[in-house]
Amino acid sequence: MDLSQSQKGQQLLAKLNDFMDEHIYPNEKAYAEQLHSAENRFGILPLMDELKLKAKAAGLWNLFCPEEFPEYCEHGGLSFTDYAPLAEVMGRVIWSPEVFNCNAPDTGNMEVFMKYATDAQREQWLTPLLNGDIRSSYAMTEPQVASSDATNIELSIVKDGDEWVLNGRKWFITGAMNERTAIFIVMGKSDPDNANRHKQQSQVLVPKGTPGLSIIRPLSTLGYDDAPIGHAEIVFENVRVPLENILLGEGRGFEIAQGRLAPGRMHHCMRLIGAAQRSLELACQRAVSRTTFGKPLSKHQSVREEISKSFSEIEMARLLVLKTCKQIDEQGPMQTTDMIAATKTTVPLLVQNVIDRCMQLHGAGGLTEDYFMAEAFNYARWCRQADGPDQVHQMALGKQIIDRYAV
Repeated sequence: MDLSQSQKGQQLLAKLNDFMDEHIYPNEKAYAEQLHSAENRFGILPLMDELKLKAKAAGLWNLFCPEEFPEYCEHGGLSFTDYAPLAEVMGRVIWSPEVFNCNAPDTGNMEVFMKYATDAQREQWLTPLLNGDIRSSYAMTEPQVASSDATNIELSIVKDGDEWVLNGRKWFITGAMNERTAIFIVMGKSDPDNANRHKQQSQVLVPKGTPGLSIIRPLSTLGYDDAPIGHAEIVFENVRVPLENILLGEGRGFEIAQGRLAPGRMHHCMRLIGAAQRSLELACQRAVSRTTFGKPLSKHQSVREEISKSFSEIEMARLLVLKTCKQIDEQGPMQTTDMIAATKTTVPLLVQNVIDRCMQLHGAGGLTEDYFMAEAFNYARWCRQADGPDQVHQMALGKQIIDRYAV
């Protein structure tokens, strides 16, 4: 199995690495200072806009765009196998994907518009998203039900004349707080009595600022608010939108969710490999720069064992991601659900443990914002919940594997 990038992918990777060296790593401190001093933590950071212009000029824009939709990007679209090493590099600095218009949830939402929207919906929302002029949110998870079972979603979508009326509550809605967010893709139940529980849901477009849509509060994970994108709890109280705001058609919401979330799971895992790799590099640099009990940390057997284990696990995780990407490219995501589930349930936990070891080598400093690792640890931890918790994917994967081999 050939897991190497195409020539186009390799060229983009070289350009991206140069861009990171020239513009991203040198600006990490400046970015943190702008965010900490901002009056609105979910507002527009001048440095981010400056870097976006540079990325566009460098031809490093919308790198996520899949090869089946070449019309939406200048590079002609990339396979999963080509995109994975690029996303890994972006994952080395948590905020950098936005520089290249490759951040969640916008990448997934743009793919929803590419795959399922009408021409009018694409013109209104996809075009400005591709340009980076607006941001978006995907509203699915609810606080009062176990949203890991998507059929539990309770937000009601009721037809009233020429409008849909939405009532319900959502939380951990990424991007909702952001100043540039202009559109919500909202999943709810439009036909709760349908005997087919996967046909009960629909997805509707709700512009931010629509009367009755309220942002209740920002949410944090392990103390991080993930500003300036962030996550929020929101409420819909008699929110009215035109009937033409539905995506794909009534009762197609579960189908859209399945099509949207698989690529997103892979993108997170790609980025997490980059976070783990950078943590390992920092740990090695730390190991040769500090001395305990008369010799460098790097000379202690326990330190070498931790470094060795971390290196091996990162290599295994990277190969799992790439093998899954290759199968998606050749067979499609619906024929790769086993490998996607294996990747999703393996990589975040593995990366979380690798980063934990690397933080430990940095002593108490590893827990601070002096290094990127604490925030990266938080990212890896919440990825075990995002796009479906590990247990749900393990349950489905376990059934697949038993059925496959028990015959």
